[in-house]
Amino acid sequence: MFPGVSLQVRGGDVMKRIIRCTVTAGLVLLGIGHPVAQTATVSGDLLTDWRQQKQTMMRIAEAMPEATFDFKPTPAQRTYAEQILHIAGANVFLMQHLGGATTAPDVDTTDFTVFGLTATAKADVLAALADGYDYGIAVLEELSDEQLLETIAGPPYLGNVTRVKMAYFTLSHAMDIYGQMAVYLRLNGVTPPASRRGGV
Repeated sequence: MFPGVSLQVRGGDVMKRIIRCTVTAGLVLLGIGHPVAQTATVSGDLLTDWRQQKQTMMRIAEAMPEATFDFKPTPAQRTYAEQILHIAGANVFLMQHLGGATTAPDVDTTDFTVFGLTATAKADVLAALADGYDYGIAVLEELSDEQLLETIAGPPYLGNVTRVKMAYFTLSHAMDIYGQMAVYLRLNGVTPPASRRGGV
């Protein structure tokens, strides 16, 4: 074909190499194409935030040894266990305002200390916390972006708000309690999980 160049075909080696190079080039070109745009959704973002906070709160709840689960810095404050039960109950109370069909765990909405939750053993307190978050997840999974942007009647101190604001208010309330729990841990010589090397 070309002067002074000879191709010796030995058992189809050249053809195999050509096919291999062509297939490899094709696969590379397929991977270079435009990335598939993934549209973020309000419901998707909210569910992600809710699930992540559940993990964060379960870690800090677990961090306190059971022997000091009844610790409180001053007589007027809640115990560590009560702080966890407060979050569990508040999650249910606040997320019930979203109007989901999911059956809510029983809480006493006249008891804003622990919402009538009576668990005392560490495992039971952690289970109540998980139940409160799982209820919120189930409610959020029912709702579309459009429904999350609808106005609902919140508790008296919030008034009329969108469902998404109600859900994010619930998350922010839990993070307020998280900050208090971190102090409880430090007072007992325990480093909060988020402050350990590697973070949450």
